[in-house]
Amino acid sequence: MDGGASSDSHISPKGKEEESNRTVLAILVGPPGSGKSTFCEAVISASRRPWVRVCQDTIGNGKTGTKAQCLKAAVDALNEGKSVFIDRCNLEREQRADFLKFCGSHTDMHAIVLDLPAKVCISRCVNRTGHEGNVQGGRAAVIVNKMLQNKEALNLNEGFSRITFCQNDSDVKEVIKMYSELGPADKLSPGEFGKKSKKESGQQSIMKFFKKSAREENSQKEKEGASSSGNGAGNEFPTLAFPSISTADFQFDLDKASDIIVESAQDFLKRVDNVRLALVDLSDKSRIISLVREKVMKKGIDSNRFITFVGDITMLYSKGGLRCTAIANAANWRLKPGGGGVNAAIFKEAGEALDIATKERAETLNPGSSVAVPLPSTSPLYQREGVTHVIHVLGPNMNPQRPNYLQNDYTKGCKILRDAYSSLFESFASVACLERNKKPKLVELKDKTSGESKKKENQEEVKSRNQNQTTTTSGKSKNKENREEVKSRNWGSWALALYNTAMDPEKYKDGLLEIADDFIVLNDLYPKARKHVLVLSRLNGLDCLEDAKREHLPILKSMHSAGVKWVKKFLSEDPSPHFRLGYHSVPSMRQLHLHVISQDFDSPSLKNKKHWNSFNTAFFRDSVDVIDEIEEHGSAKLSGEKLLEMELRCHRCKSAHPNIPKLKSHIAKCRASYPPHLLQNSRLLSASNNDLNIN
Repeated sequence: MDGGASSDSHISPKGKEEESNRTVLAILVGPPGSGKSTFCEAVISASRRPWVRVCQDTIGNGKTGTKAQCLKAAVDALNEGKSVFIDRCNLEREQRADFLKFCGSHTDMHAIVLDLPAKVCISRCVNRTGHEGNVQGGRAAVIVNKMLQNKEALNLNEGFSRITFCQNDSDVKEVIKMYSELGPADKLSPGEFGKKSKKESGQQSIMKFFKKSAREENSQKEKEGASSSGNGAGNEFPTLAFPSISTADFQFDLDKASDIIVESAQDFLKRVDNVRLALVDLSDKSRIISLVREKVMKKGIDSNRFITFVGDITMLYSKGGLRCTAIANAANWRLKPGGGGVNAAIFKEAGEALDIATKERAETLNPGSSVAVPLPSTSPLYQREGVTHVIHVLGPNMNPQRPNYLQNDYTKGCKILRDAYSSLFESFASVACLERNKKPKLVELKDKTSGESKKKENQEEVKSRNQNQTTTTSGKSKNKENREEVKSRNWGSWALALYNTAMDPEKYKDGLLEIADDFIVLNDLYPKARKHVLVLSRLNGLDCLEDAKREHLPILKSMHSAGVKWVKKFLSEDPSPHFRLGYHSVPSMRQLHLHVISQDFDSPSLKNKKHWNSFNTAFFRDSVDVIDEIEEHGSAKLSGEKLLEMELRCHRCKSAHPNIPKLKSHIAKCRASYPPHLLQNSRLLSASNNDLNIN
């Protein structure tokens, strides 16, 4: 429906339908940073109608709570005759549905959609401090982007009587005024208000950081357009230079490959502004260059944003005047130097720095995937050409003499090649987001550093830059990266509850099971199984497993012994359960704590994939292994949070399940043996363990 966000906001109270004893349930819809809490507070402070704000970030006695707590608070307030604002993101239909079904006939169900630009929301989140849900700082952009990707459009069929859309701050102010003036007996007109008349062409995401106004864009466009033969090009936009993937040594059909190149590039450039792609080949007589040029012209793709360039991909600036932010390498699956063609040339010109940096990112590469590798400033490609990243990409192989031969299966081959270009371009988008405001300083190559010290310098620089970059890679993550993931975590106020308890246990002694000199024991507030207790270290500064070193072994062993003692106690009461003792690689709460958890996982608090996988993947580190590793190596191995997104599998028979309810139904009946590794080294404790001596 066209019109302003509050097209009926100027109707006087007399013009509104009057009906006594009616309440309103208003569901705020919008990502973090859209202004939901500010909206609620503004209305509540000015309205004559009694309102209650239900916010999941604070519902648990000032801490993050659950959806169930929000539902109960909303129902209680409505039963008391108060109107309610639901201050959650509510971007998915399923999230909204639970609140709507609890409303009675005397409640009007409204949705207020704060549909502000993603850029505005992200900027607010990044710059704010002290947020109730700790959605702030550098990680906020990723969180907002991920939420918006799952956003589902609202409509009246969901059960709303009224939906109001706000596209900007002016709309928001009008709607705040309208709800502030809503008296206890007033009723707003039903329908949709302020909805955009034109459907947005693309998914809102972090890509919108590249969008600028027409005036800004025109002022930045190149004054000298690049010709199709590559005779010079402006350098305003971040540029990716890439060779044709899989058409040389891997012998992929040129006509099919050119179709995929042009279609993939066109799709990418529609979604991302202010970047440029350059297909590069050594010869002006190249067949793939000719095919792509012809198809680009037919599709009318902007020649300033997608060009073909003839030259050596490792010398595009020094010999051709084309400065590139990143260059793509047609890599081999081992990500090793050697062979011939582009791969050999890029590794040779980049120097040892590229080999070192690549090993920091991944060890292997699967067909259809890519990995972006930041180049240290000591690399010749960085110094001479201004290249900040090399993006390794692996396409399909149609050559029977090479690995992963597809036996001329072009259905599969075309899919892999599309995936390869999609992955390449998305990796470049991440690079461009980081580098677009940086202009690499081009200097003459000077080698005054010894080989050994240069290698160390390269490693340190790559580590530093890796902390701030997301890549698309199928390679195995290194333990160092997982440690950086822990180090970069900011502890929000809600995450300090365990720390505060450990530092002052006497203050919380009524809720504790045991207090010792080195540790305390308490029930997990949101247990994920029938028996789930935590053993907390009392040592200040020992925040997580990352901090644990050899000097902490006495504390770790004391905590383990305490966990075993509580297992014995539980088994003396009921000998049927099995238990594991362990730590999360990346904890959600500050202060090192050992989980003692029964393996039934029968708990209403176990609700999602993250909950399940945090205890049933390598993300969960068994206490006995942690102690052994620290004794031998000085630190424990850590696993990254990507494991939390793995598919749901039974912890006993390893069968896969589509959702938590079906998984729970299965494990309640599953009697398969536990995996062999859990039956070793006392990782799994039960009444049958001889060393527990349970009588």
